[in-house]
Amino acid sequence: VLGLFYAGSAVTCPVCERSYRKFLPYGRISTRENALCPNCLSLERHRLIWVYLQQQTDFFKTKKHVLHIAPEACYISRFEKIHSDGYITADIESPLAKVKMDIHQIPFEENKFDVVLCNHVLEHVDDDIQAMREIHRVLKPGGFAILQVPFFNPIPEVTFADPTITDKREREKIFGQDDHVRKYGHDYPKRIAQSGLTPVEDKFVFTLPDNEVKKFGLARGEIIYRGNK
Repeated sequence: VLGLFYAGSAVTCPVCERSYRKFLPYGRISTRENALCPNCLSLERHRLIWVYLQQQTDFFKTKKHVLHIAPEACYISRFEKIHSDGYITADIESPLAKVKMDIHQIPFEENKFDVVLCNHVLEHVDDDIQAMREIHRVLKPGGFAILQVPFFNPIPEVTFADPTITDKREREKIFGQDDHVRKYGHDYPKRIAQSGLTPVEDKFVFTLPDNEVKKFGLARGEIIYRGNK
């Protein structure tokens, strides 16, 4: 219904291909303008990953084995259409996922998946490096993972975690959200490397023309963090 009030053509969601005069505002702590697609509910990061996979990989061109951890609703039916039974969604509790699993112990054999998608998950788990080791294990040689995490200013040099902080308000103040267990720093690529994956900091969004960034409602400063096997 909100989409009717936002009718227009200034922005287009690359995920669902609907156009609007602008996207909806969104934010848990501070509101971001032009963030949420009224139709598929994609956010800036979802649209960036979509455009990245479309322009920088063959994800949409060839059928693959894909593990999607904590799957976002805007992707599920669209990825299933491309990869059919090879597309597996997994989460510890989400009803959207086909497989219930703990990311610390992924219940699949090694060298199974061409791609693992893990978007804004690692900040919630007890041992992010162990989780990435598991992602490395189930990836095929030559496969890759998209490993996005949030960064909150000021970004520390070294990732900070303290399990003794249990007060929700304190956690939100320190980690950016009350359900986060760490605040990521500039050492994030080194943490990816500790898992056995080869880290890539891809500044893809910086290569896009301004009109495309504006059209798709992307965040100009977001880096794609990729782990290659």
